[in-house]
Amino acid sequence: MSRITKVESFTLTVPRDEPYLGALREGEEPNEQGYFVRLGNKTVYPTVDRSVLVRVETESGVVGWGETYGIVVPRATTAIIDDLLAAFVVGREPSDVMAIHDDLYNLMRVRGYGSGYYMDALAAVDIALWDAAGREAGKSVAELLGGRRRDKIKGYVSGLPKPTLAERVVFAQEWMDRGFDSFKFAGTVADDGIVQEVIALRKALGPDAHIACDMHWAFSPDEAIAAIREMEPHGLWFAEAPIVTEDIPGLAKVAQSVSTPIGVGEEWRSVYDARYRFDVNAVHIVQPEMGHTGITEFVRIGKEAHARGISILPHATIGSGIFLAASLQASLALEGVIGHEFQHSIFDRNDGLISPGLSCSNGYYQVTDLPGIGIEPTESAISMME
Repeated sequence: MSRITKVESFTLTVPRDEPYLGALREGEEPNEQGYFVRLGNKTVYPTVDRSVLVRVETESGVVGWGETYGIVVPRATTAIIDDLLAAFVVGREPSDVMAIHDDLYNLMRVRGYGSGYYMDALAAVDIALWDAAGREAGKSVAELLGGRRRDKIKGYVSGLPKPTLAERVVFAQEWMDRGFDSFKFAGTVADDGIVQEVIALRKALGPDAHIACDMHWAFSPDEAIAAIREMEPHGLWFAEAPIVTEDIPGLAKVAQSVSTPIGVGEEWRSVYDARYRFDVNAVHIVQPEMGHTGITEFVRIGKEAHARGISILPHATIGSGIFLAASLQASLALEGVIGHEFQHSIFDRNDGLISPGLSCSNGYYQVTDLPGIGIEPTESAISMME
């Protein structure tokens, strides 16, 4: 196995005709930096799509790609990679990826080790190393993790980015006509209220459709309990992120007070984040986000969840397709995976950014078995990187 000779980071920015989650509401005007705040969840977003990519190269010329969030202040993440992590990766063998991950994690134990930009940077490097290790070995990441447990993964339609409830209902029906039976709507842009949203969707999609609500951390525990109970008679599949992530006792209270499964985890970076919630029975469905965890922590979270009887439904967000491919590869190899988020507005746009190897149709992801994560950025994507 040859050693890593180079680690580079890049920012990829892709323009959008309409911001993520749909048209801006009154009071959500972008500032000079192109950032705006969704009033429904008080969270900042850019008017463009942006992610950070990592390229590693070995002595033998093998190249591995990784990716993480670049939604806000991407230069903070690239600085961590370029100024700190890269030097501790060069000279190592990519097959030692889990040991490298833990060594890099340990570097910052007394300087802000557990979250934020540092862990995002580590996630991107980790994915790139797994990709390189697979390419060196001639095996897919799923094979490196023990082999595929399934041939395809059920995808659920995430987000209905239309300006009115009536249009969102029609949009969901169009996806149902294309073979999808599972949906999640964004509570932060449900202008008529989340209860009316689920009522309208249930009426249009029928009794067998799975309908989930992303509550975007916007409720207090008591408010979340009341809102979920109002939605429950209309067949709520799961409630995502009902309260702020910091309130672990409050999350446990919500999970133990409603009959609807509670899904959380997209903002977690490690298995330690998961254990805090698992230990107090605050989670029914865990939603690890590869862009935050990297493959190593993603797998650790998934294995711990399965051992505790918790379902795994990975999250997917804004990216070029690199960390989505990594997420799907890891999901193929994990026990307890019940599906995967399908961010259609991102996935369809990525067609020109990544090489062929991923598809999602008739309600299912199909994933290549090529070495590593199975895809790479196209020349077009590379030309857009800075």
